[in-house]
Amino acid sequence: MLDELDVLCFGAHPDDVEIGMAGTISKMTEKGLKVGIIDLTQAEMSSNGDVNLRQTEASNAADILKISLRKNLFLKDRSLYVTEETVNLVVDVIRRYKPKVVFSPYFEDRHPDHGNCSKIIKEAVFSAGIRKWKANENLDAFRPTNHFYYIINGYQKPTFAVDISEHLDCKIKALEAYESQFFSNDKSISTPLTNNYINAIIARDTVIGNQLGVKYAEGFISETSLLVDLSIFGV
Repeated sequence: MLDELDVLCFGAHPDDVEIGMAGTISKMTEKGLKVGIIDLTQAEMSSNGDVNLRQTEASNAADILKISLRKNLFLKDRSLYVTEETVNLVVDVIRRYKPKVVFSPYFEDRHPDHGNCSKIIKEAVFSAGIRKWKANENLDAFRPTNHFYYIINGYQKPTFAVDISEHLDCKIKALEAYESQFFSNDKSISTPLTNNYINAIIARDTVIGNQLGVKYAEGFISETSLLVDLSIFGV
């Protein structure tokens, strides 16, 4: 059985996590952190590609990012809702891998699945720590220390950001692993993803980075206050 994870990242679809925080994941794994990605669905409703191809692409992206775990919960694409069933699936994952930190999509997003994924994860993070909450497996209660949100579509002012200047190339490679989603061919249907989407993500990371004095940064949102040490003051 896989050891406990340091970080667990949830997405509604394979490629969500990469869009929001592939650079940060690359930085984490380079530092030796054990990172896992949990995709809630197989993205079977996507306009381009198919389930088998998307799983291959997700596996390739995982290899590029050097993560310790990638798993799919096989929930139904475009039918993600907060139910006892969906929450308990995530509770079991959190209790099994005991991550210190959990990431999920920011809840304000043009794609309803992203927002609903965020709600499911928030419910599960809380319920996982309740001793009397019984899910599907007989696992001890556990609650991560922090739950943060990454940004998929659009731009929200981040609570904090991670400098990914030295890891942007790895992020681009991880995104390019999803060839069916981000590149056009004679069988493709035009979608927002096939229309210069990777460059738009790079531009957003550039804007966030410029605001903080670095070349590229990924922004995150926290609903709770963050405890910092004196190193932020240079001491």
